[in-house]
Amino acid sequence: MATKEIAIGKRAKISEAQQYTLLAVLIASLFLGVAISLVSYFIEQISFNTEIIMEQEQQIVKYSNVIKNIGVCEEPRGATYSGDELTNCNPDNIDISKIPNTLRSKILNDLASNQALNSVPKESNSNCLNSKNKNYTYKELIEEYNNATTTETRLAASQRIRSCSALRIIPDTLPAFENEEALLASLNKLFLASDWEPESISPSGEAPTASTMPGVNAMSVQLSIQGGTDITSKILSNIERSIREFNIERANIEWSGENTLDLNAQATAYYMDESTITEGTKVFKIEKEEVKK
Repeated sequence: MATKEIAIGKRAKISEAQQYTLLAVLIASLFLGVAISLVSYFIEQISFNTEIIMEQEQQIVKYSNVIKNIGVCEEPRGATYSGDELTNCNPDNIDISKIPNTLRSKILNDLASNQALNSVPKESNSNCLNSKNKNYTYKELIEEYNNATTTETRLAASQRIRSCSALRIIPDTLPAFENEEALLASLNKLFLASDWEPESISPSGEAPTASTMPGVNAMSVQLSIQGGTDITSKILSNIERSIREFNIERANIEWSGENTLDLNAQATAYYMDESTITEGTKVFKIEKEEVKK
């Protein structure tokens, strides 16, 4: 009897030990599962944040390179511009000598002093006349800009360079957007320079011939001139010499008597595609979408 009781007691202790062991395994499995889930979550968060930081750093480098290559600000102290450097940067108060090999420097030092561009006659106005009542030379414009001591005077000198130097020829030759009023004003100026005043000027309703040059658009112009042979020749000569490009597609010339010509022509003028800068958005997701096969 005693032996049987001892056996029952041993089995009870073994069963209790097994229950404790099973409970310990269950608790350990629970903690292990929670730990694995937390580790997976933290790894996912770290990977996601690392991807965001790397993309942010890439965009900061690109943004800094654009500012540096254009010449908006002076060279940064490090690889990229800091917040203080961007805050203290004033594009209108920068010495050109401190931004060498930038787009702005090349335009002001090379393009603005180009002899071919400076050979194109420019209209004299009060803002573009020096103390000798003559057009500013490029050297005078640069000296005025470099010698400016305040932001206001440097800004005025910068504006004078844009308005009075050879740089003005470029947008006059190929405008950055379609502007029929400006085009008709240019034609009217050519007519008046030829001692002929048109009764009216209006844009053509016909579709222009498409431009074959990338980034360049066309607009149609209708020319109607009635005058003597000398006036007509002078107008055509001034149109040919104009810095604004006009391509005469077709023309009809008739004698109307008393040494008078009737000229009707269809011409095409050009302008560049409008350049726009838009901000893009890039979305990052923590959970990667599965690619469907």
